[in-house]
Amino acid sequence: MTLVYGPLPPFEPKDDRLDDGAELLFHGRVRQTEHGRPIVALDYEHYPEMAERELDRLVERALTRFDGVSALRCWHRVGEVPVGEASLRVVVWSAHRAEGFSCLAWFIDRLKRDVPIWKWALTADGERFPSRCDHEHAALPRVL
Repeated sequence: MTLVYGPLPPFEPKDDRLDDGAELLFHGRVRQTEHGRPIVALDYEHYPEMAERELDRLVERALTRFDGVSALRCWHRVGEVPVGEASLRVVVWSAHRAEGFSCLAWFIDRLKRDVPIWKWALTADGERFPSRCDHEHAALPRVL
């Protein structure tokens, strides 16, 4: 797990992972509206030591919880992230895609729920308001 100040580094695929049939990559991007309002960026605040520790703990839990998942890496930006840029990257390597997708969905849900990273939406006129992920992802598999 890595907290990143500034743009995420380029993703380098791992062609040496010969036992993994799936390499699943998720990029969470800042969209131009938040709760129906136009924004210019999201500002991610965090509690550094706790955020890093909790993200590392979640990675370990994911690796023990999902059979067939061999590795998981996470990069989360902190600070201001403009519209269109990625704020989160999660990569899961697994023997098959099914357990990889389940692990990815579980990990992101837990990250948003448990890790002390808070996001604020920023508008063009300087307003700042809290951004919460309180919508349901009915289409995603639930493995909680």
